[in-house]
Amino acid sequence: MSISAQLVKELRNKTGIGFMDCKKALMECGTDLEKAVEYLRKKGLSTAAKKAGRTAGQGLVASYIHGNGRIGVLLELNCETDFVARTTDFQELTKDIAMQIAASNPIYITREEIPSELIEKEMEIVKAQLGDTNKPEKILEKIIAGKMEKSFYTKVSLLDQPFIKDDSKNVKSLIMDAISKLGENIVVSRFVRYALGEQE
Repeated sequence: MSISAQLVKELRNKTGIGFMDCKKALMECGTDLEKAVEYLRKKGLSTAAKKAGRTAGQGLVASYIHGNGRIGVLLELNCETDFVARTTDFQELTKDIAMQIAASNPIYITREEIPSELIEKEMEIVKAQLGDTNKPEKILEKIIAGKMEKSFYTKVSLLDQPFIKDDSKNVKSLIMDAISKLGENIVVSRFVRYALGEQE
C-alpha cells in the first residue's frame, strides 16, 4: 500500500508523533486519518505509561488569577528537559491545570495522597446516607465505592477530576496525552490555591 508523504505529514502535525510511526499507523488503518489518530493515541498512551516513571526535574512554576483577583493559583509542573518546558504545548498544559485548580479546588494531587482516616470517614458518611438497607455486603460495598468515585475522589484529587474544558477526560488522561505528544514524563509537583477571605 502506498502512503503519500503529505498524508504522513498531516498525521504528524495532528499528533506530534514520528514519521515512521505515523506511516505505520496509516498502513494499519488503510490510510484513514481519524482511525490512524486513534491508533496512535492508543499506542501513545502505553508509551506514555512507560515514560511516566522517568525523572522530571525541569518545568515551570505558573500563576493563574481568576474572578477579578478573587482566586489565585501557583502551580509547579515538571517535565524532563528545559526544551519541552519552553514549548507552547507544555505552557498551555500548565495554564489549563492551573485553571482547573482555580475552578475545581482540589485538595490533593492524587488519591494516593489522601489520608486513610479521611477516606474511612467519608465512607462512613456515604454508608449513613444510604440508611438501613438489606442489600448483601458485596453489593453495598460496590454502591459505596461508586459513590466515593463520583462524589469524593473527583472532588478532592486533582488527577481524578473531570477536565473543565472537556469532561470526557480527567486531568490524569490530559497529562498522559501530553506525555504521549511531547515524549517526556510530566508531573504535577505541587500547587497552592488562594481564595479571597479564606483562611488556611
